[in-house]
Amino acid sequence: MSAPSDLPPSSAPLTERQIVELLSTARQRLFAEVGKVIVGQKHVIDEMLIALLSGGHCLITGAPGLAKTLLIKTVADVCHLSFQRIQFTPDLMPSDITGTEILEDSPEGRKLVFSRGPVFANMILADEINRTPPKTQAALLEAMQEHQVTVNGKTMHLPEPFFVLATQNPIEQEGTYPLPEAQLDRFMLNIVIDYLSEDDEVAVVTKTTSGKGEPVQRLFTGEELLAFQQVVRKVPIAEDVARYAVRLSAASRPGREGVPDFVNQWISWGAGTRASQNLVLGAKTRVLLHNRTHVTVEDIRAMALPVFRHRILVNYKAEAEGVTVEKVIGKLLETVKV
Repeated sequence: MSAPSDLPPSSAPLTERQIVELLSTARQRLFAEVGKVIVGQKHVIDEMLIALLSGGHCLITGAPGLAKTLLIKTVADVCHLSFQRIQFTPDLMPSDITGTEILEDSPEGRKLVFSRGPVFANMILADEINRTPPKTQAALLEAMQEHQVTVNGKTMHLPEPFFVLATQNPIEQEGTYPLPEAQLDRFMLNIVIDYLSEDDEVAVVTKTTSGKGEPVQRLFTGEELLAFQQVVRKVPIAEDVARYAVRLSAASRPGREGVPDFVNQWISWGAGTRASQNLVLGAKTRVLLHNRTHVTVEDIRAMALPVFRHRILVNYKAEAEGVTVEKVIGKLLETVKV
């Protein structure tokens, strides 16, 4: 399927002005294309687009049957990215993800040849990542952070752009292996998919039980996404806005001087420096998607839930009192002033 006619030829590099113009319309165009397959969930699509344009990975949490896999596959199609789905199971081995060396016959005799695993794609869906042991979870760690894998002492770079979107089932926790905090911190955003409204669910049932859906159109290429990521980092941010992002993260860390009382009562572990970085980077992306020129405090606040949700750990006292991490984040936003 060819690219839209208003995009320049793929052989011609985009200018910075062209990139900004494309980004200003990217949000609505993506909604339109993904909407051919996915009904509703606009906040989920919005946050996924922010992560993609920021070059970050996503952790997606939701009950079974909410089209998490279909949504990710559709976004990969719209962005013209190669896609691989890995179903994480208790018996999955690291080599099942990264690949392994196998013996092959050749005119020169048998030799070891590396067979690439599914991680060698632009977009990886790590389905139910918490169902596999830590050793296999760790196989993704180098890939997510360094965009490379090392097998038998040989380092191989992954295709760019490279994104990992991992799903978790919040209902069934028996026989699962919760991700360690170090790996959770590698995910830029934790996106929650909830049940649809009645009208949206009726639309889904009607659409999926009728005929074949309308095919999606490819809007971007991988090269254009990489160019978008470079422009995002050039968006200006005032020092006081950046300082607000840092103060918001610092206020979530218990045991420090000046933190609110509820932080010491309810939080066992707060957000680190990577949270501050992702608040700012997500806010910069949000600015361009909303066709604005500079970051405001409201952009930082809008990114707080998906950035903090998996980085702030509430303690047993909070759980006993029915206090969720979302409630803690809300109180942080009320407490920390500009």
